[in-house]
Amino acid sequence: MNDTVLQTATFNPKVKTYWTIIWVFVSAITVVGLPLVPIVALIAWLMSGKVLKALSAKLLERKLVVKRGVFFVVEKSIPLEKITDVALSQGPVMRFFGLYSLSFETAGQSAQGALVSLVGVNDASEFREAILAQKDKIAVEASATTESVQPVDDFQALRTSVQNIEGMLAQLIEQKK
Repeated sequence: MNDTVLQTATFNPKVKTYWTIIWVFVSAITVVGLPLVPIVALIAWLMSGKVLKALSAKLLERKLVVKRGVFFVVEKSIPLEKITDVALSQGPVMRFFGLYSLSFETAGQSAQGALVSLVGVNDASEFREAILAQKDKIAVEASATTESVQPVDDFQALRTSVQNIEGMLAQLIEQKK
């Protein structure tokens, strides 16, 4: 089944600066990394640009596809019906740059925390709402399909089950005799 792309996430270029500052900060608070801060800053700046170019997120009709990676490319396809939470968060440094983080958690997820996290999505709240709206649309379609298949009278189904069980019990009693 070919899913059509409903929305594609774009990323704020300020993410490069955010990632660079985070790496410089981590490097600066370690004894070993302190003398390497200029080198770390340069490498972080160059690599963050490549990471940003390799990052993509597409909302399809039935799934969210997230691609990332420079050396090792990882593509995750998350079925919308499995998404349990789409968290929108913003830390103090992110707030300074006007960035948000979207985190996706799914049903049946083995690890704690988010399955996928995207930092710097432009119009993050709109992208989040589009995902949730599409998820709800799929749920409504699924329930409508289930209801229209064949409405079954619950009482009649229960009566048939009891009759089947009585028949099997009668056969077991006959076999024991």
